[in-house]
Amino acid sequence: MTCAVRMYEKPDLTNPVLIEGLPGIGFVANIAALHFIQELKTKLFAEIRSSSFQDFAITSEDGKARFPLNELYYHKGRNEERDLIILYGNTQALTTVGQYELCGRVLDIAGELGCRYIITLGGLRKAEKVGSPPKIYCAASDPEALKEASNLGAEKIEGQIFGIAGLLVGLGKLRGMRGYCLLAETPGYYPDASAAREVLRAINKMLRLNVDLNRLSHAVETTRKILESFGLASQPREPKEKEEQRFRWHI
Repeated sequence: MTCAVRMYEKPDLTNPVLIEGLPGIGFVANIAALHFIQELKTKLFAEIRSSSFQDFAITSEDGKARFPLNELYYHKGRNEERDLIILYGNTQALTTVGQYELCGRVLDIAGELGCRYIITLGGLRKAEKVGSPPKIYCAASDPEALKEASNLGAEKIEGQIFGIAGLLVGLGKLRGMRGYCLLAETPGYYPDASAAREVLRAINKMLRLNVDLNRLSHAVETTRKILESFGLASQPREPKEKEEQRFRWHI
C-alpha cells in the first residue's frame, strides 16, 4: 500500500472550497479544522491511509487501537455559506514521496467534487515574541488569491512553506485550482488556541460562515490528547531534536 482511499459517500457539492487541517507547527491547522468539523456538524465521506504515515498504532484507555489516518469531511453551505471539503487527520506523510502521493489523492477527490479553490492552514514559528492577537501571513497561487488573503488582514510571506500546507496550493495550481496558504504566528511548541482563533476568524469572514469561536477549547483539548498519544509533551517547551526529525510537520 502506498496511499489508499476508502470512499463512504460521494457528496453532491457546489463549487466547494477545500480546507486543509493536518498537524503542523502549533497544531494551528489541526485545531481550526477540528473546530469547523464540530461546529458545522460536517459528515465524514472518505478515509485515507498511507504507508508513509506514522509506523505505530495509538491505543486508548479502553484498549482500542487507532491507526494514523487522514479523513475528508463535507459541509453543505446554508444561505450564503460556501460548500466545504475539510481535510483532517492525526498525521502528515513522513516522506517526500508520501507527501506528493497524499496531495495527489486529495486533489483527485476534491477535483471530482467540483473544487477549484484551496485554503491551507498552518503555524509560522516566530523567534521573537508573538503578538496579541497573533499576526497572520499568506502566500497564494495568483495575484487575485493573494489580494483575497490580504483583505483578511494577512501579510505576505517570502521564503519556503514546507509540508502539505505549501504543497497543496502549489500542486493545485498545476490543476487549475486557485487558493492560498494562511499562517498564524506561534511559538509552535504546543496546541496554540490563539493562533487557531485568528485563522478561523479570517476563514469565517471570507467564506461567510457563522462558526462560533467560544467553544474552541474543545478542539484544543482534543488536539492536546492526540499530541500526547503520539508521545509529545502538551506543555510549552523546546522540542527535542529527535522529535523534530521524526515528526516532519513543518507548517
